[in-house]
Amino acid sequence: MDATARPLRVPPEMGPYAEKHGLFQLLQNMVEKLLIHKPDDPIEFMITHLKQDNDDVPRICIVGPPASGKTTIAMWLCKQLDAIRVSPETLLLEELLELTKEARAYKEREQEIPNALWTNLIQERLSNVDCIKRGWVLEGFPENREQAWMLQSAGIAPRHVVVLYAPDVVLIERNLGKRVDPFTEEVYHTTFDWPSDPLVQQRLVEPEGVSEQETSKKLLDYHRNFPGIFQTFHKILKSINADQPCADVFSQILTYVQTRHRSAAPFTPRILFCGPPGSGKSLQAALIAQKYGIVNICCGQLLKEAVADKTKLGELVKPYFDNGCPVPDNIVLKILADRLNRLDCMTSGWVLHGFPRDLDQAEQLERIRMIPNRVFFLNLPYESIMERLAQRRIDPATGERYHITYKPAPSPDIQARLRQNPKDLEGKIEMHLEIYYRNIKDLEEFYENAFYVNADQDPHVVFEYIESCIIKPLPQKS
Repeated sequence: MDATARPLRVPPEMGPYAEKHGLFQLLQNMVEKLLIHKPDDPIEFMITHLKQDNDDVPRICIVGPPASGKTTIAMWLCKQLDAIRVSPETLLLEELLELTKEARAYKEREQEIPNALWTNLIQERLSNVDCIKRGWVLEGFPENREQAWMLQSAGIAPRHVVVLYAPDVVLIERNLGKRVDPFTEEVYHTTFDWPSDPLVQQRLVEPEGVSEQETSKKLLDYHRNFPGIFQTFHKILKSINADQPCADVFSQILTYVQTRHRSAAPFTPRILFCGPPGSGKSLQAALIAQKYGIVNICCGQLLKEAVADKTKLGELVKPYFDNGCPVPDNIVLKILADRLNRLDCMTSGWVLHGFPRDLDQAEQLERIRMIPNRVFFLNLPYESIMERLAQRRIDPATGERYHITYKPAPSPDIQARLRQNPKDLEGKIEMHLEIYYRNIKDLEEFYENAFYVNADQDPHVVFEYIESCIIKPLPQKS
């Protein structure tokens, strides 16, 4: 038999290992760098990139109109993230950069510094070891679309762009009262943020260009140029209202810059739903599987199919079904592992519900390398569980399912022949709930990065929340 004709078998360890060590994202980052920089020696370039180990350092742009608080926010971010602050002002103070002298010459002649020179100066600064290792916060640049395009052409790709905004009247008022400490570069305000130290008060100076007329002109230029910046960075850009307490502004920005954008790197979903009976696990699994084309696996249904297909393992399961006894874990795991190791699950991903039910089963699932990368606990109050399950009925003639409150029978004839599944009797429900609550704490501790979902709401609302968590990047483990 031709060995090349055998079906492809992807080792089950591959996906979890690659995700654990960030291999897919690492490859994605290297491909991006290669396409941006187009090095003559790609192999040597990638080796250097790996040695730098800086894929996760901050790369942030803070832009906004005059007096929106860019400098303060940039300084606070750098202190919080241990990053390097880079701005047009700091670049002109750099003594070690070769292009600084040329830029200063334009400034001394009161000429506008060319965009190309600014870009080259920024590129030179960001190529220094401190920026490579610690990351950077670029403040006040780009100011227009041409500058944004030049940054991209130079291979400078911010991960997050923050745009501060506020009403023009507020910005003009702020700018008129702005004062700067020439020693620390801290920004103060005569009304809102006056320093308590008399020595600091004495050395504060009024920066250039803060008159009402000059500020209005700068605001007009900013509003004219901002659409170009937005179009360039709209996928990684977030606007923050700067007309609120500075601490609140900073908190919102810090939260944003610490998020990870959705990656284009390969991702195979392995989703696990846990929850009490009636919490909607089956429905949510079906919705997720239908939308994303992944394999929907209900453990109970899997066992029934094994019995119906009269497989060897199914023959072992049948006596337990006939006697109403739970199937031993070792048999369940063999059937489950066989299904999860098939090509459709390995390539498209899977959503599992009905297993594990306790800590020992969860540990066994991990031992066979079936490790979910999204775990959801669907929470539902006791009263809602009883209302959902105890009022379920089935039409034995058609197999149609009804609910006394939410989906009553359409006619008296159908109503008369409805039957209740023995498992939906209150006593049975309470027994299953007692087992669930006995084990749930251990499962929650085992799956420490799980998401918790309020299942006591419209199923489509629940689905939207679950979907948002699935497309988020995987949690980073320390």
